[in-house]
Amino acid sequence: MGKILRVDLTSGKISEEFPDEETLKLYLGGAGLATKYLLEEVPKGVDPLGPENKLIFMTGPLTGTPSPSTGRYSIVSKSPLTGGWGEANSAGYWGVDFKRSGFDGIIFEGVSSKPVYFLTEEGKAELKDASDIWGKKTHEATKIIKERHGERYNVALIGPAGENLVKYAAVMNDCDKPFYGRAAGRCGMGAVMGSKKLKAVVSHGKSKIEVAKPDEYKEEAKQRFDWVNQSLLKMTLEVFGTATMVDLVNIKGGLPTNNWQTGVFPKPDVINGTAINDNILIDRKPCFSCPIACGRIAEIKEGPYKSVGEGPEYESIGALGTMCGLDDLNAITYAHFLCNEYGLDTISAGNTIGFAMECTEKGILTDTDGINLKFGNAQAVIEMLEKITKREGIGDLLAEGVKIMSNRLGKGSEKFAMHVKGLELPCYDPRAAKITGLAYVTANRGGDHITAYIEGPAFLAMPFMIVDDADVGDPLQEIPEKTRIVKDFEDSFGVFDAIGGCKFMGMVLTAEDWAGLISKLMGYDFTATDFRKTGERIYNLERAFLVREGFSRKDDTLPPRLLEEPLPEGPAEGHTVNLAPMLDAYYEFRGWDKDGKPTKEKLQELGLDWVINKIY
Repeated sequence: MGKILRVDLTSGKISEEFPDEETLKLYLGGAGLATKYLLEEVPKGVDPLGPENKLIFMTGPLTGTPSPSTGRYSIVSKSPLTGGWGEANSAGYWGVDFKRSGFDGIIFEGVSSKPVYFLTEEGKAELKDASDIWGKKTHEATKIIKERHGERYNVALIGPAGENLVKYAAVMNDCDKPFYGRAAGRCGMGAVMGSKKLKAVVSHGKSKIEVAKPDEYKEEAKQRFDWVNQSLLKMTLEVFGTATMVDLVNIKGGLPTNNWQTGVFPKPDVINGTAINDNILIDRKPCFSCPIACGRIAEIKEGPYKSVGEGPEYESIGALGTMCGLDDLNAITYAHFLCNEYGLDTISAGNTIGFAMECTEKGILTDTDGINLKFGNAQAVIEMLEKITKREGIGDLLAEGVKIMSNRLGKGSEKFAMHVKGLELPCYDPRAAKITGLAYVTANRGGDHITAYIEGPAFLAMPFMIVDDADVGDPLQEIPEKTRIVKDFEDSFGVFDAIGGCKFMGMVLTAEDWAGLISKLMGYDFTATDFRKTGERIYNLERAFLVREGFSRKDDTLPPRLLEEPLPEGPAEGHTVNLAPMLDAYYEFRGWDKDGKPTKEKLQELGLDWVINKIY
């Protein structure tokens, strides 16, 4: 759309900006362009929940176009959970509706004196009073906004967790029914939004998305859509959703259980994709322009958790289920539903509760407000989600995340506080697939599974978007020369967060496929080499923000449990992770120094000369 909004929430002033063509070529959009603004405009050392931090919503150039699964948007800010570069990404339909309202992105700065929401439609934008919806859960607030403006409007918003500054609060969208919604979940972007007294961004429009070569683009997009439609990926995810990973990871001994004390969950059959299909699945839900429909609509038909909603996904099953020792599918699903309503990241929430359970088990945490924080206690998980959201009693501590929790509790709890850089880990134990550990520690936002999406080849030996060879070798060995694969994944998949695409599509379509689509859309020659080089540029830009904020090699590490405590059972029994040789090799492939800082030569090579004085 060529237009970005800047909103000063302190003064209420709204202005428009028009990025130049060279900037768009270098960073594309999405997280790439947003990170450029963040590094340029947010001073070093600011409080993530203070007025100097900025909250940037950004779509990509492909967002809202008919390419397969291109409805995504990114939110970028300094993370209150990690203190470093923060990014969350979501799909559904909000990004498309926002873009069609006439804009590519919004830069929010300052703090409003009262709760507000931001309305965009047909090239116009205004701030509206949100006092009457402040405190409402996501569905209720969405319903009120739609009643006020019309059903055609789409809403991205925070729930009570964001308002109460829970450090891992999510920004939700498409919450048009109770317990429904898609989440920009990670890094606490909902808390930043809450700190600015911004409840929602509400959008509708019919603006045309300009395509340089519309006929050629349409033809190529249809062909790519057809390829995905015929893929094994579609057959698997459409039938079982992401829950297909429960069995695939558990059989390798890498499904985190009881706060990562083991990688073997004893009853996978009661929580896996088949169990969902047999017991609670009532429909499948696609995102915009998606041929797969991996989203689940579930109904808990009876009992105390009776309800209908969207989910659960694999990560929720792991974090709210196996990490907390739960084998009750209804309880796990209901916990996922509650996270949608409260606006919580399921990965961080489940990890934090699992950590609290082990701290209780070991006598480190003794005052739990009368809640029996015992592994396997489903009701404890449900009750803790509400306490966390309200920052009530013990929930106030858990709302800080496991890093701060362990710092405050002490007594050796830091050894099993499962995070990297403050971001709680997803549901793949790297002791069962060593290169996954490298991907966790080099992910710019912290412990993250979709920066490199390395667990796919590590656990499944599936082909991906790699320059040469996607074979990671023996997953139970640390192989330094294979670390190039992590870099390649990071560079390639980073582009998806810049163009507005779904990373699942990278399992079917190649860099050449996406480069062709970008060329036809933008009207200039964009090759597979450009695709990867753009990803590398963006990745180094994100790393530069981390370096400027004081992060270095000391932070590129795993929790002591994964480095020192062998898995007690399963195919990976006896294994830990030896990170150092992999990290040395990775830095060398990256062109970073031994402390993990991009060299001046690497930054110059990538056209990032302006970044040098930010970190040197």
